[in-house]
Amino acid sequence: MTREIEFYENYFLDFYISLDKTTQEKFEYVFKLIRTVDRIPVKFIKHIEGTDGLYEIRVMVGSNIFRVFCCFAAGRIVILFNGFQKKSQKTPKKEINKAIELKQEYFKKQIGG
Repeated sequence: MTREIEFYENYFLDFYISLDKTTQEKFEYVFKLIRTVDRIPVKFIKHIEGTDGLYEIRVMVGSNIFRVFCCFAAGRIVILFNGFQKKSQKTPKKEINKAIELKQEYFKKQIGG
């Protein structure tokens, strides 16, 4: 299985460049898994309940938890949206809502463009 990872606009990249090198390396490890492993462990990617195909990529570095929202397009393409550092048990609703909006925007542009 080979997947491609694409970024929607600069949302993920802006988040990524704000991270320290260790955290960036952990993201790179998880991205390698996403690109190459048929069944990605839930430890690293999980469907967001109550959404239509929105997932979160999960990275933990020490006691810090990071999430990046994504979706699958055309079967083997993973589109990355916004990322954030998780500070509480529950994923903040505003981050989920932002990701849903970005996902809708992405697919509208794909259809229209």
